[in-house]
Amino acid sequence: MRPKIQLLLAFLLLPILAISQEGDLNEGPNYHIFSIYFGGGSYYIDAQQESELFKWLDGIDNLENQLISIHGHTDNIGSYEYNQMLSRYRSEAALIRLIQKGIPRDVISIEDFGELNPIYDNATWEGKRKNRRVDIIIKPLII
Repeated sequence: MRPKIQLLLAFLLLPILAISQEGDLNEGPNYHIFSIYFGGGSYYIDAQQESELFKWLDGIDNLENQLISIHGHTDNIGSYEYNQMLSRYRSEAALIRLIQKGIPRDVISIEDFGELNPIYDNATWEGKRKNRRVDIIIKPLII
C-alpha cells in the first residue's frame, strides 16, 4: 500500500480503534477525549462533572489551536427519535459548558449518534450506563 494511503487510513482508524477499547476511553497521541456520563433520560451535567471537565481542559496545552468535537450518545432504551433528541440535548449541555469556559463556538462541532454506534454492550446495564454519554474530542488544528 502506498505511504499516503497508509497514513490516511491510520488517521481515520486510530480514533475508532482507541475509542472501541473496553473500559474508559483513552487519549491518543494527537487527540484527547473526555467523557461526561448521564443518568437514563437525563442531559444534566452536575457541578462535579463540570469541575472535572474544566480541570481537564486546563491541562491541555494550546487549547486555542485545537478543534473540538462533541459526540452525543444514548443507550438503546426508548425510540430512535427520542434517543436522537436526547443525544442532541446532551451535546448542547456540553457545548454550553465549553462556551462558559471561554472556548469560541466556531472551533466546536457537534455530532449526535443517539443509540447508533454504541461502544459498549447495550445488552447489559453496565454497557447501557457507559453508552449514556457525551465524548468531547480535542484534536490539533492542522493549518
